[in-house]
Amino acid sequence: MIPSTNGLPAPLATLDDVLDGGDTSEKPVKVFVGHNLGNRIFLVSIPMHEFFGMSEVANDPTRDGDTVAQRKLDPAHANKLATYILKGLVSAAIDYREGRNQPVPEAMNAILRKMGPQPYLSLQPIVVNIRDCDVRGTDIRGVRLLDKQTDETTGFKVFLSQRHVLWVIDGQHRRKAMQLVFEFLEQLRSARVYPKKGNLVPFGDGELLTSEEVRVWEECFERARTFCTVSVEVHLGLKADAERQLFHDLNRLGKKVDTNLALQFDNSNPINLFIKERLLDELDLGVVENEVKNWGDDDGRIVRKDLVSVNAILLLNRTNINGATPQAIENRTDTAYWFWSAVKEISGFGEPLAREKTVAAQPVVLKAIAKLVFDFSFSNRRPEDGDDLTERLLSSLADIDLSHTNPMWRYYNMSDEERQANGLAGLAPYLPNDETGNRDLGNYQGGYMRFGAKHNDIYPILGDMIRWKIGLPNRHAKALRFGDLSSLDVSFE
Repeated sequence: MIPSTNGLPAPLATLDDVLDGGDTSEKPVKVFVGHNLGNRIFLVSIPMHEFFGMSEVANDPTRDGDTVAQRKLDPAHANKLATYILKGLVSAAIDYREGRNQPVPEAMNAILRKMGPQPYLSLQPIVVNIRDCDVRGTDIRGVRLLDKQTDETTGFKVFLSQRHVLWVIDGQHRRKAMQLVFEFLEQLRSARVYPKKGNLVPFGDGELLTSEEVRVWEECFERARTFCTVSVEVHLGLKADAERQLFHDLNRLGKKVDTNLALQFDNSNPINLFIKERLLDELDLGVVENEVKNWGDDDGRIVRKDLVSVNAILLLNRTNINGATPQAIENRTDTAYWFWSAVKEISGFGEPLAREKTVAAQPVVLKAIAKLVFDFSFSNRRPEDGDDLTERLLSSLADIDLSHTNPMWRYYNMSDEERQANGLAGLAPYLPNDETGNRDLGNYQGGYMRFGAKHNDIYPILGDMIRWKIGLPNRHAKALRFGDLSSLDVSFE
């Protein structure tokens, strides 16, 4: 019976009144009420596992039809986010124990070290919409929460039923990543084996979990269900066209972070940490955030994004450092430090007007040398005497003619007679076939050799030239042994 305003009993509520007021599936959720540009919203903090169960994504045209308000899911991006979230759960499990003065198992710390610790982990708020409600949420049952001492409003408790689905507007990849994490943890808890396919940690493929690792992952799963929450901004009663507009505004109107700034701030990537801790702090290598257009303004410091890209080749033989793990580089950093120590000894490098003094101040030349070090030291096909070759290379850097006037850089701009006159006739067998790709290394003007912007085409050839100059093995020798003489400079006198 519902009490009336005059104190007398009100008539019994109808069945429709009861069903409209709530149902047995209702879940109480504490919220703050806000008005984003005047539009009423709920601000909620929900345990991660609970949010996943309450939410959905409208991105399947065959299922969602005209209500689709999301782009197509990118599985690779979701997988990277899943690894990030899993790392966050391990870190949260450690924080949870430390906050309660409980001992942290060594297995837990070891797993975090392997995944790559970082100063802070957090997910940005997820934006969702409850479609089946009024735009001001007046048809969602709720009560005011009051401070017992001051009688001030501290928030609201609203009751969401199964029909109040949280349709994701911004955050579908985060939600998919949560799903991958929960599936991964469930598999570990049931099979107690790291999967060979779909493993979210950079170790253990196909290996049995130890008893200590089982306890770690059990605790991470518990943290996802209770301690770890996600922040959610809940919009109310939006139609599909409004959801699409909001998706556009959230994803297209923001300014992308500059690459140099992103690299400067990121302490999660192990190569970034190597650069900061070993090269900048220990070796005192100079770094600048913005590229100097005018060589006359060059103060000798290397641009951060160039420093990162050279180290990507040096340590991973890749064009970027995305996805680098501590295990991938842990036995390579000493050689990388040696590489940069040798580079720093090159005449003119790191000095004011460095680009005018040596071609080594141009990142494409450093990439060429870095590629040689990787091939000799870290490649799966490294030669048996690879360590000796690396030593020969790095000990010879200071003696190689890395000046702008070295005619070797202008090889492709010379006639056969000019090559002969400049002592370059023997270089041809070391170079790739002229018909196999770009041979425009750059321009020589005003006494300066300015290499081109197509680094991936240029630095392997520069590496071949350096091989020839100091007598390192010819990477094309195998083709020559099998009869491919197209790159030989054969002449008869």
